[in-house]
Amino acid sequence: MEMLKVQKVAKRRAVGVREQGILGVVASGNLEVLFERVVPGTACEIEIATPMKGYDHIWQAVLQDFIDRCSPGGLRITINDGGARPDTVALRLMQGVAMMEAE
Repeated sequence: MEMLKVQKVAKRRAVGVREQGILGVVASGNLEVLFERVVPGTACEIEIATPMKGYDHIWQAVLQDFIDRCSPGGLRITINDGGARPDTVALRLMQGVAMMEAE
């Protein structure tokens, strides 16, 4: 199991008041993502547990695109990966920010 930790700075803080939320399920080709509104300011912390070794550069690209598109400032995101494809990861991350921003 590979553990990755990424810290990014978003353009803005994620709106909304929801404190936490969870999406997905760890299963073949999917992932579980936990969102927590616990990080100050526009910082964003992402922790990833994945069985797929050697894909750090792919994770970095997907996460940077996500940060640029969704600006999830203030969120800690924990990903338990079950071998998800990059497009599935991006989808779950965008769904999670939408969930956190929903009133």
